[in-house]
Amino acid sequence: MKDDNIIFGRNPVIELINSHHSINKILVADGAKDGSIKKIIALAVDRKIRVEFVPRAKLDQLSDRQNHQGVVALAAPVEYSSLDDILEHARAIDQPPFILLLDEIQDPHNFGAILRTAEAAGVHGVLIPKHRSVPLNATVEKTSAGAASYVRVAQIGNVAQTLRQLKELDLTVLGADLDGLSIFDQSARSDLTVPLVLAIGNEGKGLRRLTKELCDRLIAIPMFGNINSLNASCAAAVLIYEVVRQRANL
Repeated sequence: MKDDNIIFGRNPVIELINSHHSINKILVADGAKDGSIKKIIALAVDRKIRVEFVPRAKLDQLSDRQNHQGVVALAAPVEYSSLDDILEHARAIDQPPFILLLDEIQDPHNFGAILRTAEAAGVHGVLIPKHRSVPLNATVEKTSAGAASYVRVAQIGNVAQTLRQLKELDLTVLGADLDGLSIFDQSARSDLTVPLVLAIGNEGKGLRRLTKELCDRLIAIPMFGNINSLNASCAAAVLIYEVVRQRANL
């Protein structure tokens, strides 16, 4: 196999699902519909695991043309946490929650770099959508330089619903946006010391419209050169450490 996180074959995939190990998605060959495939799909639906139907050639490639029997599972290299786990972790160490929401980050190198910064800065957890976002995979784990094993990462099904839930729990939602208030503005100071969700948008499109609308305030990194934006992982690092600085009252 090209990747230790790729599991193929019907019985191995069923065993993986039953083990309750975190699985990013299951790929099924187009047209495969017999009994054990139906069982795999039913188990995946029950565990809310994403299932995609793909050309058989895709499975041949992933399995190095070994006998995949029409199904491949992409397992996460580390276990996902839950939103409740993240909030409980913050409570257990008696700190106001500091959570990152990555709104459709799609570059695994960006994701890995963000996890590395988040771990170093003591971020309590990271939320990623189940769809249209890079999952925890081998590239993310490698780029994070081990941080993926320590940072609590939770997959969420609906970003808007999750943000509403967090706002009901009195967390302030701040979104990184070019049109936002400078993080160095004095009026932004109190926003970064309270229980907080910091939303970072897609590498090219930024935050989605509904995500932006649900933010309590938009914040920005001031730019003084000819380039008007930073790489997503660089921007996340600057914003994360401004939160750290303000919370430490430095």
